[in-house]
Amino acid sequence: MHPAVDGSARTADGGGVRRVLVAVPTYRRPEVVGRLLGELPEQHRSLSGRDGRHPVEVDVLVIDNDPDGGARDLVRAHPGVRYVHEPRPGLTAVRNRALDESADADALVFIDDDETPAPGWLAGLVDTWLSTGAAGVSGPVVSLLPDDLDPWIRAGGFFARRYREGLATGAPILEAATSNLLVDLAAVRERGLRFDPQFGLSGGEDSLFTRRLADVRPLRWCAEAVVHDPVAPERLTRAWVCRRALSLANSGARVELALRPSPTTRARLVAGGTVRLIGGGLTAALGRASGSAERSARGARTRWRGAGLLLGGLGLTYLEYGRGRRWRWERPGR
Repeated sequence: MHPAVDGSARTADGGGVRRVLVAVPTYRRPEVVGRLLGELPEQHRSLSGRDGRHPVEVDVLVIDNDPDGGARDLVRAHPGVRYVHEPRPGLTAVRNRALDESADADALVFIDDDETPAPGWLAGLVDTWLSTGAAGVSGPVVSLLPDDLDPWIRAGGFFARRYREGLATGAPILEAATSNLLVDLAAVRERGLRFDPQFGLSGGEDSLFTRRLADVRPLRWCAEAVVHDPVAPERLTRAWVCRRALSLANSGARVELALRPSPTTRARLVAGGTVRLIGGGLTAALGRASGSAERSARGARTRWRGAGLLLGGLGLTYLEYGRGRRWRWERPGR
């Protein structure tokens, strides 16, 4: 085992072997996680083959959130991959288990089980981390959509992730998703950061975690660290993308309240959500009347996002990952 070293010294000028743990959360998708595990050895070889760079040791950990531990046999068939069973439901339980299992690592990398990393993905994350001393590094997640996607969904940009297009490697970012993320564990330990269990069934735990992490040292972007995310067929419906828009806005509202808990924040969320709800509804109606799929879809997206902000500001939480009920009430004073 190699002890962790001080993250403030983790730049390209430092020395020593760096230990990186790649964590793969999974839930009842053994075939999917098996495909990803088949991709990771090449990522390790690419990282090890760099000339004149820090030596890096890579371990892979699968955290199985299936109460029945359904991925156990498949994962253990892959030499060198560690398997742990985390039966407590929710994203925060899984991600905190990854933190617990990384006591002897210097960096922790998260990737979703259904994603496919592009060549050089891991090397890009690690090299950006080492060269900048960042508290975290994130890269692009590219949604893979079928050619026959509903034109309304495509026009609405529901799966578009254009807000960081053109951003250069090394540029600072404010937050990141754990679908493609490296975190410096010295920075995590410095603040004693954990993923908040209150976000385990709603999502948004990664935004809250990384925004707090950015208070330690900046987060950085790596344009070359690309992962591809094939969108499951059951998510390619108008009902699903609208619920997803509501969910993302709702969890975003809760993150704002967690960071700045005040009546002012709550009032701003309610007001902003109400404006979007009304404005989006009008835009969608005009789009339908004029036959514009783009205006109709973008209006619907704005309307559902507005509903998520409004409900979040009022204390209602949408449990996107709940295994039963879908809503939870939180007292405004909480």
